[in-house]
Amino acid sequence: MNKNVEHWNNIYETKGPSEVSWTEDYPSYSIEFIESLSLDKSLPIIDIGGGDSRVVDSLLELGFDNITVLDISENALNRAKLRLGKISNKIEWISCDILNFKPKKTYNLWHDRACFHFLTEPKHINYYKNVVRKNVINHLLISTFSDRGPLKCSGLQVSRYNCDTIKSNFEDSFKLIDCEYKIHKTPFNTKQSFIYSSFKRKFN
Repeated sequence: MNKNVEHWNNIYETKGPSEVSWTEDYPSYSIEFIESLSLDKSLPIIDIGGGDSRVVDSLLELGFDNITVLDISENALNRAKLRLGKISNKIEWISCDILNFKPKKTYNLWHDRACFHFLTEPKHINYYKNVVRKNVINHLLISTFSDRGPLKCSGLQVSRYNCDTIKSNFEDSFKLIDCEYKIHKTPFNTKQSFIYSSFKRKFN
């Protein structure tokens, strides 16, 4: 088994939501950004590294009906399916390392909260960027640890970004629309600094 897959499956097998730093009772920052885009709710959306986050719950409540959730951990996705019950059948679930992801369709919105920053090698970052460039036709929303954020998460090194460095990664195909520093309060009452960046596809 892929070492990273094993790592994340073990975390979701041994730890509950209150024991991992990324848990949000309600993903307010992501949903505020998504709502601000006034999207056609019938067009495809993908949540990268969605795990058992509640972004998918919120998207369903808002009326989106073409949702894909990708995560490296099948255990994480199974948690989300269990929580959602029968309505989970409306979602396309993909258990896959982002570095092995070969999309079969394009997406109107690509949402990623705290997946991209786990890529630390240039070849891996470039693979991710190429997938985005080829398969995102409109909006890109990425949140990562900021340059004021942690150096590690779940025992793994991360890449930290500011608004200029995140912009430089995607500006060949996307225009940065908004970038904001946000503080995430973890279940253990510690604080983590993120940046939330919203991009629009360039068509020229």
